[in-house]
Amino acid sequence: MTPNKININNLFYIFITFHLIVWTLVPTLTNQNLPLDTIEALAWGSNLDWGFNKHPPASAFFVEIFYKIFGSNDWVYYLLSQIFVVISFFAVWKFSEEFFSDKIYSLLSVLLLEAIYFYNFTTPEFNVNVSQLPFWGLSVLYAWKGFKNNKTIDWLLFGLFAAIGILSKYLFIYLLIAIDVFLVYAFFNKKFSYKSFISLIPFLLILLPHLIWLTENDYITITYGLHRTGAGNQNFLDHIIHPIIFLGKQIGILIPFFIMSFFAISKFKLKINFKDQKLLFLLIINIVPILLMFLTSMIMGVKIRTMWMTPFYLFFGVLVIYVFQSQINLNKLKGFISAFLILFIFSPFAYGYISVTETDKRTDYPGKEIAKNVQEWWNDKNGSEIINVIGNEWKGGNLSYHLKDRPRWYMHTGSNPDTMYICGDRECLEYK
Repeated sequence: MTPNKININNLFYIFITFHLIVWTLVPTLTNQNLPLDTIEALAWGSNLDWGFNKHPPASAFFVEIFYKIFGSNDWVYYLLSQIFVVISFFAVWKFSEEFFSDKIYSLLSVLLLEAIYFYNFTTPEFNVNVSQLPFWGLSVLYAWKGFKNNKTIDWLLFGLFAAIGILSKYLFIYLLIAIDVFLVYAFFNKKFSYKSFISLIPFLLILLPHLIWLTENDYITITYGLHRTGAGNQNFLDHIIHPIIFLGKQIGILIPFFIMSFFAISKFKLKINFKDQKLLFLLIINIVPILLMFLTSMIMGVKIRTMWMTPFYLFFGVLVIYVFQSQINLNKLKGFISAFLILFIFSPFAYGYISVTETDKRTDYPGKEIAKNVQEWWNDKNGSEIINVIGNEWKGGNLSYHLKDRPRWYMHTGSNPDTMYICGDRECLEYK
């Protein structure tokens, strides 16, 4: 290995280390309470099942593991989120090594991701979108390795990571459809291996308990997802307006990415060789999932929420660098480095500034103080261990997280969802 390659490796590991530290520290120091989705996942985690009313179980499973180890320390869940982000960066890094002989291109592919706010500004909130990230990256990596090397272990790992991705969020299936599109191309070009079907073994085995849960619970998570899109109340214009809004938002999200790219690429001369299997794979895994989201919006006339696109751009850097690598002057990257540093510094500064100056956010909720008051109230009324909390995900979830007994959370199904019940081994008391 040349000294240059050693330096590039070191730069990559320095980058992901700083990313992890900065984005763990900033929300830890500026937030008073965990964000909504993280509290929600912790609420589900207190009473683990193979699915919940809104999402499949993976995000709840991961936060509960960390709770069992570290307890109710907010910084732990910011760290968990960044671990997921860094693993996804590492997957992109290893994937890009399959496409570039010079590791500087691999590094550029990962650094470009700092220009997409899904991978920095929104990451302190561990949720189903962040939960997908490492499995999106690893699924793509092992799908490519399986296609290229046709090793059993690669196909098995692809099936494993794909299943966990689905258990994070159902939209993960759009990536799997894209990979299937590539495999269909391989089939018609006589480059398909039936060994790829081995991936279905871990995939189906891991998904089976959730599928059973889903049928036993009237497909509640699918119903919730459709409700979030506003499905069922469309008019003709919705089939036009919502897809246009979706495209406009995607362009807006990618503006910093393309600006940063301009500093690395001297000329934008596009040459597409559709016989290049690497290029075809990159185009399919990047474009097809986004196209499917656009078609979903157009055909169903539904809104696509911006955060749903979190994992969809993980490999955009690899695609852009691969297409334009011959037009990158590696001796003139000062502008690129400056743009990267500006974004790398500005994003956490902006997050911290907003967190400190705006005081009516979920992360300003006095969760610990309320839990202390509830504990004192319960001790006066009952005094036994708090076993269950019944309420909505936010208030009930905060109590489940902050109370020392770590009670199980249950959704309140009465007419007033804000009603709270605190339950011991003998009675439940309404807390007002």
